[in-house]
Amino acid sequence: MAEFPFELLIDRVSPDKGCESVLCNCYLRVIPGRREVYDGVWNGSSVVVKVFSRGLGAAGRLRKELEGLRRLEANGISAPRLLFHGKTPDGRFAAVTEKIVDSSTFIDVFLKTGTRAEQVDLLMRLSHELAEQHIKGLLQKDLHLGNFLMDAKKIYTLDPGTMRFLGRAVGRRTSISQLALLARSLPPDDSESLSRLAREYFAARRWSFEKADQAELGKQIRLHTKRTMTRQLRKCVRTSKRKLRIKIGSRRAVFDRAFCRDAQPRDFLEQIDDLMDKGQVLKAGNTCHVSRLTWNGRDIVVKRYNHQGFFHSLRHTIKGSRARHSWLNAHRLGVLHTATAKPVAYIEELKDLLVWKSYLVAEHVEGQPLSSFLQNADVTGEQRSAAIRRTLDLLARLHDNRVTHSDLKHSNIIITDHGPVLIDLDAMQTHKLAWMARRQGRKYVQRFKKSLEDASSRRSL
Repeated sequence: MAEFPFELLIDRVSPDKGCESVLCNCYLRVIPGRREVYDGVWNGSSVVVKVFSRGLGAAGRLRKELEGLRRLEANGISAPRLLFHGKTPDGRFAAVTEKIVDSSTFIDVFLKTGTRAEQVDLLMRLSHELAEQHIKGLLQKDLHLGNFLMDAKKIYTLDPGTMRFLGRAVGRRTSISQLALLARSLPPDDSESLSRLAREYFAARRWSFEKADQAELGKQIRLHTKRTMTRQLRKCVRTSKRKLRIKIGSRRAVFDRAFCRDAQPRDFLEQIDDLMDKGQVLKAGNTCHVSRLTWNGRDIVVKRYNHQGFFHSLRHTIKGSRARHSWLNAHRLGVLHTATAKPVAYIEELKDLLVWKSYLVAEHVEGQPLSSFLQNADVTGEQRSAAIRRTLDLLARLHDNRVTHSDLKHSNIIITDHGPVLIDLDAMQTHKLAWMARRQGRKYVQRFKKSLEDASSRRSL
């Protein structure tokens, strides 16, 4: 990785030949083996520098980028203006565009927006932009909220190298598939907002929104959810923009970069057992040890899965540690908009190539276990009914996506001010077959309802 700031020389090819110097201040994005994107300064102006990795296809990627910018401008679509392009001294292609000052990516604005209604309004604006592009035959092959910028007046389109220019309006089915990518930003249970978004887009296309369109939209949302999940689960176990994978001695780990910002993950990795012993011990069992502690200003819970013998370690080395399963399942729930304790790291300790112990680190969830909530005398009957209903809705949503928690003890459901939160995900299962998901889902829901009846009987005694 480069040390910032540094000077990048570019042998300019167009619009005029010459040598330009750009001061690169930081990374904006890195896609290993494809490109690096820098925030920089050129001639006193803020710019964005996109440097394409060497190898076959690099010239083609630059050509698509330049052609995409030209076509966007010709179609009147707002996008950063190309300043020049050329080659770096080590032979890599580079393109320099203006930086839209006082702007943020659409995803950042969306996530920082306070209310659901404001988020829906933002998506409405973006649906109009998308409809305009589709009418003009512009199709984004990699459509996501991070591919747009916003300032106070406009929405700007980024990454034109992945766009297709059809020369005709985008068809109905493809348009619905693209709309589904925007709709995935909404919680799956918010059918009213989804309907508003769809009708807004269809009105911009001068189409009527029929029942068949609604069914196709639901189908496309499920397909995109599955693809997104596969992609996200791959990314969350390797070094990326948001994750850091490290290995120190016999321990290997993946950290959420925000968790170890302004701190050394090495220190946490080396001291984790001492930190757990000094923290608030929540459970001290032979199978696992759970402790609540503070690190780097974060209130966290660490669950250590202890060594249970050679064959136990061999099994979890082959199929993956329980901490790794919990980490992946927490990210799976994130894709499904299902509340769980936010995972910030997982660690595996190896001995002779076997996973000996593993650790899951997650943010502490402030709330009451469902068992305590149901027995709390200060909780009204209406509040109990609402919590149970929201929990059943949450489970139904999981089963619709072929997921079962598989360990639905009341202590694994935390009732918070914002609704139920699932924890202890190491036994969670995903099913390839819909009928198996339905059968398992019914079994666990019936068992959960039986436990609710037992809890109600105990409360009435």
